[in-house]
Amino acid sequence: MVKETKLYDLLGVSPTANDQEIKKGYRKAALKYHPDKPTGDTEKFKEISEAFEILSDKSKRDIYDQFGLDAARSGGPQFGGAGAGGAGGFPGGMGGGFPGGGAHSFSNEDAFNIFSQFFGGGAGGPDDGGFSFSSGGMPGGMGGMPGGHRSQFGGMGGMPGGMGGMPGGMGGMPGGFRSGSTSPHVSPEETDQVNLPVSLEDLFEGKKKSFKIGRKNANGSQEKTQIDIQLKPGWKAGTKITYKNQGDYNPQTGGRKTLQFVIQEKDNSLFKRDGDDLIYTVPLTFKESLLGFQKMAQTIDGRSLPLNRSQPIQPSENSVYPGQGMPIAKQPGQRGDLIVKYKIDYPISLTDAQRNAIAQNF
Repeated sequence: MVKETKLYDLLGVSPTANDQEIKKGYRKAALKYHPDKPTGDTEKFKEISEAFEILSDKSKRDIYDQFGLDAARSGGPQFGGAGAGGAGGFPGGMGGGFPGGGAHSFSNEDAFNIFSQFFGGGAGGPDDGGFSFSSGGMPGGMGGMPGGHRSQFGGMGGMPGGMGGMPGGMGGMPGGFRSGSTSPHVSPEETDQVNLPVSLEDLFEGKKKSFKIGRKNANGSQEKTQIDIQLKPGWKAGTKITYKNQGDYNPQTGGRKTLQFVIQEKDNSLFKRDGDDLIYTVPLTFKESLLGFQKMAQTIDGRSLPLNRSQPIQPSENSVYPGQGMPIAKQPGQRGDLIVKYKIDYPISLTDAQRNAIAQNF
């Protein structure tokens, strides 16, 4: 018998639901209430995401079933009054006495991070909801140490903050990898932010990027560490990919800073991106705009589309090819449109003969 059923109700599942049923419930509810949807509700979306974060982790789910939501947020029930020794003699109980301990305040950023991880790329895919990391500097083990095992969100059980939230503790925030804004618990001074220029073609395909970065050690020396980033098809400029404990050594905390990459889109010679759509501009002579033309338009995946016209075209006229744009990151399998615009090269002067011809025929 569970203490309360609120989190199960948010996902539309019973307290006896298995992992797949919980994932299915989260998928349905998160897509319905995502703020970008017509049915979106930011607060509801946050509650749904927190419910999934707790119920998808066995240890936190056990705590929730026995003691309720406040206990699950705190990492366990609190024993004794103020100042009393907790479990194992730690002040305030497990997670209560260490710096950064106590209940984790679940934020909108956390909700979007979980959504991005659940529907993101990587070996797990949308149904698995996890990213797999290779060894050699990738977060994912105990406290984001290189080469740890893979859990649903990357860390050891995905426990928020680890034991008491100590730097480098077991688990970290749900996983070492986060896509989205920096956690409100991480100040800008604790984050090393790096712009990551990416081509439209790589964002279309969702390629894996591997490179080495330099970072400072506790003794001031520099070292190189490899970072692998699995791009998700359709990611936009401004998308943030965050790795906890992978930046420069931070003497204030005794651990490493958070390393955060911000996607920047490289200029493309053929396309201009507009949300999930791609704009392709076709140059036309003044004569072609009046008499028609036969040309080819390129697609982002390397195909050619024929453009044929036998009648005059208006300067503001567009041709739309549905489903030929960028992948829609939040709707796997869906793509935006390719919008073909026409740039007409109007003459800047006319001869007398040309003026007469126009006057006589128009």
